[in-house]
Amino acid sequence: MKYLLDTHIVMWCALCPQKLSHAAKEVIIDSNADKYVSIVSAWEFTVKHSLGKLDLDGGIGGFFQILDENSFTALGVKREYIHQLAHLPIIHHDPFDRMLISTALTEQMRLVTADQNIRKYDVAQVW
Repeated sequence: MKYLLDTHIVMWCALCPQKLSHAAKEVIIDSNADKYVSIVSAWEFTVKHSLGKLDLDGGIGGFFQILDENSFTALGVKREYIHQLAHLPIIHHDPFDRMLISTALTEQMRLVTADQNIRKYDVAQVW
């Protein structure tokens, strides 16, 4: 099974794992699951970190360290994700989340998220 982790899930892995649901923890510890983090999440972290909204030792280096320590695979952006995004209904206005939804739909991944707005989309989710 392939999973795409939302940005806050990556952060919670390192900073406050008690916030993760049981199902999210099961995905993270499952050695047979393919766990991905979109480069869009790194971009979101960088933007929010520079605005003082997210704090993490090491900045973006610390973010990538979380990926490495948890065997999460960084996933780039493909043209197909943009095509999917163009057809995505505008329910949620966050551009980072919309791109994660588009990626999950295109790659047929389950999106691991606690975001209530993402749950309004017809995308396979875990929480």
